[in-house]
Amino acid sequence: MIRVEDWAEIRRLHRSEGLSARAVARELGISRGTVLRALASDRPPQYRRAPKGSAVDAVEPAIRELLKKTPTMPVTVIAERIGWERGLTILRERVRELRPAFLPVDPVSRTVYQPGELAQCDLWFPAVDIPLGYGQTGRPPVLVMVSGYSRMITARMLPSRTTADLIDGHWQLLSGWQAVPRTLVWDNEAGVGRGKPTTEFAALAGLLAIRIHFCRPRDPEAKGLVERANGYLETSFLPGRVFTGPDDFNGQLTAWLQVANRRRHRGIDAHPMDRWDADRSAMLALPPVAPPNWWPRTIRLGRDHYIRVDTCDYSVHPRAIGHRITVRTDTESIVVTCGDDVVARHGRCWARHQTITDPEHAAAARRLRDQARPPARTTTALSTALAKDNLGIEVEQRALGSYDRIFTLIEGGAGKDT
Repeated sequence: MIRVEDWAEIRRLHRSEGLSARAVARELGISRGTVLRALASDRPPQYRRAPKGSAVDAVEPAIRELLKKTPTMPVTVIAERIGWERGLTILRERVRELRPAFLPVDPVSRTVYQPGELAQCDLWFPAVDIPLGYGQTGRPPVLVMVSGYSRMITARMLPSRTTADLIDGHWQLLSGWQAVPRTLVWDNEAGVGRGKPTTEFAALAGLLAIRIHFCRPRDPEAKGLVERANGYLETSFLPGRVFTGPDDFNGQLTAWLQVANRRRHRGIDAHPMDRWDADRSAMLALPPVAPPNWWPRTIRLGRDHYIRVDTCDYSVHPRAIGHRITVRTDTESIVVTCGDDVVARHGRCWARHQTITDPEHAAAARRLRDQARPPARTTTALSTALAKDNLGIEVEQRALGSYDRIFTLIEGGAGKDT
């Protein structure tokens, strides 16, 4: 058998140089028959080893009979039925080749997404401790969203998985896209809904004019795009990174996603950024109203002049005591208003069970307490005033020493000054 290089040279000399087969044989020092065989073949020569028999050949008819009756029979059971005493590797390979002929055809369906059709959502809990302040660390959830058509990924760490924080997280991610997919796919997350959206998320869907689709329980493949994105974040973004807090985490994550969305996605054999314009142009426009402003909390401020959000207490200016106040909360700040007056503004505390006090509120409370407290009065003047007020008579004021003499505690006896 000649080499591929010789075969190519034979064809070149004959077709390009115009040499006859005999001249080519003489030029290369090979037989004329070899030259003729090379010229007759349009494919390069390949070495093919003559097939040898396998030990499984003798029992293949028995294997076929067993698979004909039970196509799903395990290899170990087949080995037992046919009395196989050799290794299972070659038997397993032969069964793997024969089994499809006895099984019904079950092709896998490919899901194809249209531009702007949907985005899959999920919560990812990174396996790293994030400093939250006040000596505390934690592992807050990360809201991850993946567009179906372009595979564009966006994500953001949230203080909690409550409904209010999830709604604000959706709004911030969609604001970054400046567009809204027509459907959001979720599993049965308690803050979003179980089977149907919560009242707040139903209102969000109405504001965005979209549909929220809930996957069946225990069916992670229904949102495989975002599940794979979570694994991608776990293996490609997280390793080796150190974070000083949630803001630092979100900053590093945003910068990394700008690079990750320009990498080639194997599932679509394209860069997500290259398909993003077509994807976003088919989405809905972002509404001008921010949904967190729909659900402010209105309460009457007590004398304690603190409000509780999640597990932390935040001070409010004491001038609002006794008045109804409105508390607006998002993932970054807490704003309290009394009418049109802003009576508190705090950054969101991610640590748990903390008391956040504005120094201005504390100073104002001290001044108001001093103004409300009456001036101190002497005991004698106070008793005289009470006697005048209650009985309408004048009360004689004795020297304190006279009481000691009355009770014979000092010289003078009880008869003196009585």
